[in-house]
Amino acid sequence: MRRLVVTLLILLALAGGGFWFYNGIINREIHLNDLFVGNYIKGVDVSSYQENVDFEKLKAQGIEFAFIKATEGSTHVDKTFAEKWAAAESANLPAGAYHYFSYKSSGVTQAENFTSTVGDLSGRLLPVVDLELTPEEVENPPEKESVVRSLRAFLAVVEEEYGIKPILYSRQDYYQKYLADDFSKYPRWITNVFFPVFIEAGDNWAIWQYNDRGVLEGYEGEKYIDLNVLNKNIDLDTLLVN
Repeated sequence: MRRLVVTLLILLALAGGGFWFYNGIINREIHLNDLFVGNYIKGVDVSSYQENVDFEKLKAQGIEFAFIKATEGSTHVDKTFAEKWAAAESANLPAGAYHYFSYKSSGVTQAENFTSTVGDLSGRLLPVVDLELTPEEVENPPEKESVVRSLRAFLAVVEEEYGIKPILYSRQDYYQKYLADDFSKYPRWITNVFFPVFIEAGDNWAIWQYNDRGVLEGYEGEKYIDLNVLNKNIDLDTLLVN
């Protein structure tokens, strides 16, 4: 039924009388995915682009979890991480930390940057590795063997430190190219802001970033905020670090 609805909406967009709808999709003013997430547990992910985040206000708008950027590469620490990390705890909102992975430095030193920054994760959500390519890397992508080797090194340090498997965040095409063969046992956070995730990934995901242009009250700086949902087959408590 859902796939039929999606098909009908696409046909409408392509029809001559559907110009307004099509233009809205292209400019992200209309969010097709909003039609499919009404009963899901919703969350956000934030970084330094969102300043002075009020997690109590986010909770009042139906947000039930958050992921906060902590680190990037081997040396960078998000300047707002500590503030957000403490604020989420004060608001009693389940939160996790994520690391933006670099292909230009050692997986071990990146993991050390992450673990030294976030410290104890007891009672927090599973850590996340954000795996994506910059526009330049899309033109000249890293070799799979190099990505797998570096990521394994990163994960070995984090798993030794916390005794858990981190969540891997990626697009479906990235997952198929780099992760599916070697990291299929790790929880998946998949991003698709154009179409429902089940079209390309079925039910093989834990978290879905369905909208990268959400607008909520409770933060400053960047107008938009990333919106996510939890797979209905997963209890949020199972993603907490013991």
